[in-house]
Amino acid sequence: MARRIESHWIAGPAGHLESLLEEPEGAPPTRAALVCHPHPLYGGTMHNKVVHRLARGLRKTGAVVLRFNFRGVGRSQGEHAHGEGEVEDARAALEWLRSRYPGLPFILAGFSFGARVVCRLGCAEGPERLIATGFPTKGMDTTFLASCLVDKVFIQSTHDEHGPKPELERLFAGFAEPKRLIWIPAANHFFDGGLEELENAVTEL
Repeated sequence: MARRIESHWIAGPAGHLESLLEEPEGAPPTRAALVCHPHPLYGGTMHNKVVHRLARGLRKTGAVVLRFNFRGVGRSQGEHAHGEGEVEDARAALEWLRSRYPGLPFILAGFSFGARVVCRLGCAEGPERLIATGFPTKGMDTTFLASCLVDKVFIQSTHDEHGPKPELERLFAGFAEPKRLIWIPAANHFFDGGLEELENAVTEL
């Protein structure tokens, strides 16, 4: 069975959201995954290379994966809403995905800004797992993660300038169980030199 790739418009709170749905190869999906992209004001889109690797790694685990552009990115309607509106965009995308694949367990994954979004959404929605990649250690309240009982996996570059190892380890110590922190040897926030290891880490979860 060939992998199916579909483009969709999803009704979001600020207008239609441009999205891409990809099913795994060879068998029907066993779970559904939503993947969120990095910061819209700094070139982040659903086609970002880390987002692409996250999506591919998740498909290898049997997940059908939905990527989408936040409001104001690509052909998605609306304007950037400083993280608040983007959480609601992700909620609308998740609702669409879950209605398309009812009954499947679901995973939320995101990179950088997208990691912040999925953490906020996931701690409220109760996914099977949260995967936060390139988690920024500044610019966001993380106290809610101290009481978030969802299975949380943080995957970080060893040289992440936006989430340095000492800062993330200090924050991570205060996050509620269950949780895991995986370090990928890479040159920077964008996992240069470590993209293959990142994808493999996702596949092995």
